[in-house]
Amino acid sequence: MMANNTKSQKMLTKPTVKPGQEQLTAKEFVEKLKTYHSPQAVEANDHLTVDQDDVSIGVRMGQVFALAKEYMNMPLDEVEKLLESSIHEVRVGAVSIMDFQARSKKTSEERKKELFNLYIRRHDRINTWDLVDRSAPYVVGGYLFDKKRDVLYRLARSQKMAERRTAYFIRQGDVTDTFKIAELLLNDKEDLIHKATGWMLRAAGDQDRDQLVSFLENYAASMPRTMLRYALEHFDKKQREIFMNMKNISLRS
Repeated sequence: MMANNTKSQKMLTKPTVKPGQEQLTAKEFVEKLKTYHSPQAVEANDHLTVDQDDVSIGVRMGQVFALAKEYMNMPLDEVEKLLESSIHEVRVGAVSIMDFQARSKKTSEERKKELFNLYIRRHDRINTWDLVDRSAPYVVGGYLFDKKRDVLYRLARSQKMAERRTAYFIRQGDVTDTFKIAELLLNDKEDLIHKATGWMLRAAGDQDRDQLVSFLENYAASMPRTMLRYALEHFDKKQREIFMNMKNISLRS
């Protein structure tokens, strides 16, 4: 009887979990993230929050990214739980995990589609410029590279700044949609969109300078100054002056 009891106890004993095999849950991620709290980072991150329901706990972004990399294989239902958090750094962690998965060569096309769908479906929680910039290039732009881009035009017409900013993340080397979307947002009121439009035009110009010159000849006089300055950064001084003068003349007339 003694031997049987010992055998039964061994059968009931849970197997030891080896390092790296812990369950990758949203709860565990948040608990670990909070241990990196830094009073100095609270003020540094405060400008990233958008309202009273979006709070910073003061964790340096480098530490958020490093932890996200440890949790990069987290199931997407757990990632969505992170997106639902009111803590900004937690949502940065969520989109960072999505980014790491999307850019991994081991990630299947099916998972990339799931990541894209999660991003679009929960764009309400990806609602600041830094969350968009941290994840959209690969989660959105990478996925849509060889697909129809109708969703980008819908986002470009959105009332929400973060959704309009997502519209620009098209992989380099394919500039047609960049110029079309830039046209849609020439009269946008948000400075963050002016900057995004400008640097995407600049990147498009690196691929096709003639098309950028043609675009600027049509719109330099009417586009926001910040947008124009960003778009001209890779031009020489003489070319920059020509297009900036077009803008200055329009302002005086």
